[in-house]
Amino acid sequence: METVDISKYRKQAKPEHANKAEAAQGSKLMKLLSKDISFGGGRLNDQKKEHFFFELSTLLQSGIDLKNSLDLVTLESLKDKHLGIYREIKTKVIEGYSLARAVKETGKFSDYDEFSIEIGEETGNLDEVLKDLALFYKRKVEQRRKILGALTYPAIVLCTSAGAVFFMLRFVVPMFSDVFKRFGGKLPWMTEMVIRASNLMGALFLPLLLIGAAIVYFLFTYRNHESFRKISSRLVLKIPLVKELVIKIYLARFCNTMRLLISTKIPLLRAISMSRQTIGFYPMEVSLKIVEQDIMEGKSLHMSLSAFSIYPAKMIQLVKVGEEINKLDYFFENIADQYVQEVEYQTGTISKLIEPLIIIFLGLVVGFILISMYLPMFQMSNSF
Repeated sequence: METVDISKYRKQAKPEHANKAEAAQGSKLMKLLSKDISFGGGRLNDQKKEHFFFELSTLLQSGIDLKNSLDLVTLESLKDKHLGIYREIKTKVIEGYSLARAVKETGKFSDYDEFSIEIGEETGNLDEVLKDLALFYKRKVEQRRKILGALTYPAIVLCTSAGAVFFMLRFVVPMFSDVFKRFGGKLPWMTEMVIRASNLMGALFLPLLLIGAAIVYFLFTYRNHESFRKISSRLVLKIPLVKELVIKIYLARFCNTMRLLISTKIPLLRAISMSRQTIGFYPMEVSLKIVEQDIMEGKSLHMSLSAFSIYPAKMIQLVKVGEEINKLDYFFENIADQYVQEVEYQTGTISKLIEPLIIIFLGLVVGFILISMYLPMFQMSNSF
């Protein structure tokens, strides 16, 4: 890992005779760090990036030059809807652009991708950097798939259960209610409860639907606002089981990002700044901003991280060892793998626990409704 020259990040510490090249480099860095790094909003998704970077790195490692490699990538992607993006990159490279500049000009990649590729071109390790980028996105996609896969079935069962209960209360119970009204008489308490719930659902269905649509619109519109992200993250961290899972997911993402950046010989301060902009989790972003300031003041990374409870003590100790032996990328990789495995195990356990609970709950609710509807009929048949 390269040693960070803290003085060049402080205005008061810059010598008056700093040359123009250093000033231009500092300006470029500040421009880069002032931008938001996002993996959404009209850009290539993570899976497409993984395929693109993997194919390009494989071709470069086999000894094919960059232009011919891009030719082969575009040939392999003839049926891809993003073929125009790949062709645009190839055209700009042929015109004399660097790959980093060509990628940036498309507007479909993040500054994170562009800066990593630029480092690879400057150090002559473009194939290795592209391979690391492909591995980074592969791990990210796999983690997302495993989490979604573990939670998909419980979500389907839950939605089906809610739909079944809604159908019974909205359509089945009113039919029985009309029959009971014609016969008159005193209804059992559970029957009256179900009928009241059915009437309440009928009266509140449209208002609740409108409120739900308004909430979805509000979340979609203000999800990126700082105040909303701050409040929502606080609420998430108050849920006991979800809190630990969410923290581990973002810790794995942070460690994976740091591993990639440090392995490409990016200085630690730049790596933290870029990681902060890729995390997407407000408490961690705030903490990393303070960590940046601490490192500029001469503190070590593990000491800066230890000030925040969101970073576990075990992780901090491993980071400390990584700093001492100058192998931070290796330790960040191992920490990321460990958290990914823990997240997969916990999501799998939660999935297996939720499935029977939902089924039992659905059986109880449906059974209660059916009994409450048939109980008056049994009473009426006994009275004859």
